[in-house]
Amino acid sequence: MSGRTVNSAIMLLVIGNFLAIISDSIIKWQGGDVAIFQFVLLRVIATLLMLLPFVAMIDRRRLFEGTKIHLIRAHVGLAGVLCMIVALNSLPLATANAIFYAAPVLVMVLGVLFFGERLSGLSLLAVVSGFLGIVVILRPVALSWESLSALGLAVALAINALLVRKLPRGQSMVHTLILTHVYVLPAVLLLAVMEGAPFDPSLVATAFGSSFFILGYNITILLAYRHCAANQVTSAEYTGLIWAMVVGWLWFAEVPDLWFYLGSAMIVIPILLQSLDEKRRLRIARQTCEAGS
Repeated sequence: MSGRTVNSAIMLLVIGNFLAIISDSIIKWQGGDVAIFQFVLLRVIATLLMLLPFVAMIDRRRLFEGTKIHLIRAHVGLAGVLCMIVALNSLPLATANAIFYAAPVLVMVLGVLFFGERLSGLSLLAVVSGFLGIVVILRPVALSWESLSALGLAVALAINALLVRKLPRGQSMVHTLILTHVYVLPAVLLLAVMEGAPFDPSLVATAFGSSFFILGYNITILLAYRHCAANQVTSAEYTGLIWAMVVGWLWFAEVPDLWFYLGSAMIVIPILLQSLDEKRRLRIARQTCEAGS
């Protein structure tokens, strides 16, 4: 799956969002009575250690190319992680993730505003139907600081997804991920020092576990959004809500109800229609080329 076609990009986002839910579950499982900034620092260090075996993929001739974009993405991502931790420790897993998945709607809107993207009928249907599916599942959540924290992560995810398009051409995923985590390290280290919490060895395992799965998510995002217009694939991110409900049911005993199934259908069916339409258009284009040759 290269992410160069709409179908492969959609599949990457489905897999990536499952990995992100596992990472969320680890954070929720460890609880909120931990040193947050220490945990984030350990997570950044863990990610860099996991990337070390691939350091040869860095282009040393263009080592710091795209620094401005990397700095913005790094610190937007940091703000998003902090919002995520607050939300996951204050809201049920499914509820928090339902709010997180306002991100695809924001990606669509920002893509139109800043990249001049056009919305096809099915793209608009998929995003609107997905958003309404979230409303059906929530029915709705009362506005609170916790839900606003979850919305803060959604904004951060949307901004970073679109900024992928501004990354230097030809820069490898490993190069991008290493620069992003190196650039955020000073800020996280400063916050951890200011927090002043004693070192907690139990955070090492959860930090590494969360890092492993969120690294997989970041890779799928980079692949999916680098080659395809945001409005063509962003609706696939709603499948993460389904993963959240399944994992929440299995891990945290959150039992889905009828509203969940209705909302899930509103999320998934338009994505399937979009995928089928893409296959149909590719088949027609192939037949046209063959007829003209």
